Amino acid sequence: MVLLAACVCTKGGKALVSRQFVEMSKSRIEGLLAAFPKLMSSGRQHTFVETESVRYVYQPIDKLYTLLITTRASNILEDLETLRLFSRVIPEYCRTMDESEILDNSFNLIFAFDEIVALGYRESVNLAQIRTFVEMDSHEEKVYRAVRETQEREARTKSKEKAKELQRKRTEEMKRSGGRSITSGGINNTNNNSGGFGVSGGFGGVSSTFPVDAITTSTTQDTRSPSIKSSSNKAMKLGGKARDVDSFVDQLKSEGEKVTSSDNMTHNKTTNNTPDIDMEPIHIVMSEEIVLHAGRDGGLQNMEIQGILKLRITDSDSGFIKIQVENTDTRPIQIQTHPNVDRELWKTKGQIGMKMNNKPFPHNTDVGVLKWRFHTVEDSYVPLSINCWPQDNGSGGCDVNIEYNLENITMELNEVVITIPLALGSPSPLINECEATGTLDFTARGIPDNFFPVCVSFTSSLPYCGLKVLGVVGNTDGAAVNFSQETLLKTNTYEIN
Repeated sequence: MVLLAACVCTKGGKALVSRQFVEMSKSRIEGLLAAFPKLMSSGRQHTFVETESVRYVYQPIDKLYTLLITTRASNILEDLETLRLFSRVIPEYCRTMDESEILDNSFNLIFAFDEIVALGYRESVNLAQIRTFVEMDSHEEKVYRAVRETQEREARTKSKEKAKELQRKRTEEMKRSGGRSITSGGINNTNNNSGGFGVSGGFGGVSSTFPVDAITTSTTQDTRSPSIKSSSNKAMKLGGKARDVDSFVDQLKSEGEKVTSSDNMTHNKTTNNTPDIDMEPIHIVMSEEIVLHAGRDGGLQNMEIQGILKLRITDSDSGFIKIQVENTDTRPIQIQTHPNVDRELWKTKGQIGMKMNNKPFPHNTDVGVLKWRFHTVEDSYVPLSINCWPQDNGSGGCDVNIEYNLENITMELNEVVITIPLALGSPSPLINECEATGTLDFTARGIPDNFFPVCVSFTSSLPYCGLKVLGVVGNTDGAAVNFSQETLLKTNTYEIN
């Protein structure tokens, strides 16, 4: 199926919203839409009409039409199925089927159309997924917020406990000093509450005149105590309090693993996300996003890689160039160039250059010049396999075994995070075994369905598809030109459900 365009138009052929999925000029799409009403005949019971070059597949919606323009070689059954999905999407964003409502929600409709079709081919999505994608709802963001709220609650609880502890020590100190309180500037009588900082304006009800040294010492002692207490526990808890984390870290250290503190991990993660690159006047960015859905019982349901090559030129004199790209990938990757890029030059020489040789690439803006897409349902193409095996233990909980393995040995994954949901209101799980080689065993309350979907996120500085920039040359002399480059592969959705 090759879908050329999708639009919502009036019965007179006036386009309200139109989205082209292949390279097509404005006059071409306007001519096709203007010809559509003339091809309609009264009394027809079919919902498609053909010309010598294209096929119109349409469905009436009140006084408007949902119209798809496809090639004649496309599968009419797939065309009708795609048309039904388009017709279901439009009422999701438009309360009434009139021109003003369609125009007011045109951007949402275009975003939804882009989720249904990419590069002229139907995506494997349903209405619920489209709604989620357009809303840009992030599961990772929800997890982050939940963890952040939990940490804030624990911090507030600890601050209250610390306030009580400091107040108790202060009271004892006052008793020992005969009704006097210690201040950083000397000894003052507790009955004299006027002047200075006062005795009731401190943090959490604690006197602001309490010595800072005492607070620091007490805090240091308290932060060390959980590690000592937790050493007697044989089981470890994921997502528990600080003593559980310390116990888990101590076990990893005893096994010879190198453990980095959370502050260093945060700093390293920030550094990895924003690499320090010396940018040349010509800077090239190759980015890929992976969307993967797999079944809990095995088998890949859908995997898609979408990539784009962006060009940023900061010097107006450096715009007259050609980019040499090599494609060593033998898989069926769909590649599309920008409409202003010379397609013949790309097909014959693998170079990206402007159609009009006397015009430069735009400068001081990110220009997407090349897109590619790879879609598969073959298990052998999965980069990272996850096997989650929860089993009822007969005591109201489950023994869960997680296995993860890098299937593509040519890849290098960074910042790998595997998120496993738990039953609502369940206590922290007990870690039975955790190995860096790729297994994790734990016990938690719930039923097997509570531990899905398993979500994975990672990044990589190596692309999944075999496209590589070999160099940049000038238009006139063909001499090599200096350029900088960065490559990033990241997950958009990676779920086992």
